[in-house]
Amino acid sequence: MSITSESGSHLIAGTLVVLLGTGTPNADPERSGPAVAVVVNDRAYLVDFGPGVVRRAAAAAKQGIATLSPERIATAFLTHLHSDHTTGYADLILTPWVLGRSAPLQVYGPSGLRDMTDHLLAAYDADIRERIDGLEPATPRGWQVEVHEIAAGFVFEDDLVRVEALPASHGSWPAFSYRFTTPDRTVVISGDSAPHEQMQTNYAGCDVLVHEVYSAAGFARRSAAWQRYHAAVHTSTLELARVAAETCPGLLVLYHQLLWGETPDSLLAEIATIYDGPVVSGNDLDVF
Repeated sequence: MSITSESGSHLIAGTLVVLLGTGTPNADPERSGPAVAVVVNDRAYLVDFGPGVVRRAAAAAKQGIATLSPERIATAFLTHLHSDHTTGYADLILTPWVLGRSAPLQVYGPSGLRDMTDHLLAAYDADIRERIDGLEPATPRGWQVEVHEIAAGFVFEDDLVRVEALPASHGSWPAFSYRFTTPDRTVVISGDSAPHEQMQTNYAGCDVLVHEVYSAAGFARRSAAWQRYHAAVHTSTLELARVAAETCPGLLVLYHQLLWGETPDSLLAEIATIYDGPVVSGNDLDVF
């Protein structure tokens, strides 16, 4: 879906899902690190902040979704602490502040998020002090972060959205998917996760399911060590197809796609061997 109207603006009435980054730890120049925005009317809620997130948000704003102008991003959710989902965190804290954000950033995520935040702020203390105490105009609190370390369950609610953190299975540390319930749509963003018994309940009845995936054909060519790892912490095309066939999302959107020599079209073909519902291969700045 294009996000540019003839006038160059986008008047949002309802819920949009904006893919700001669809990549993986692999350094693909066409895909920024994982980041998805759920935009409801004039407010944006960010899930994950991989590398490139602020520039992608600025690009989305330039193409018509003004609420993704970086200084307006005020609320973010983190699925887990892996670097490909968090190396844009310092950028998300500091660049919107430099551009004029005046209130502290609100961030929700698993245990360890507070330590990560404190260390990043300490690393950039000289920058923060220079901007506040030097000649550069700066808002006094826009660099601050209010961290909310969460457990599974309902973690956020305002007049536009209710957010539930759902258990995910991604290694030995806590990881979440997120379910957003808005006045007109229900959106689930998987984060990274292997299949687990709660997926059917977590995803049931959603209008849009944004889900990570790896190619089953590409997986067969991986080394035994990498196969053990990926099978334990990620979801294959065939596994995702079975879950989608049981939960019947209104639209399945693939992101964090591990191709391993395959193509987005071949991922869709693998899924189509089991699941015949609507599914698309996501790209950065796609809107649904």
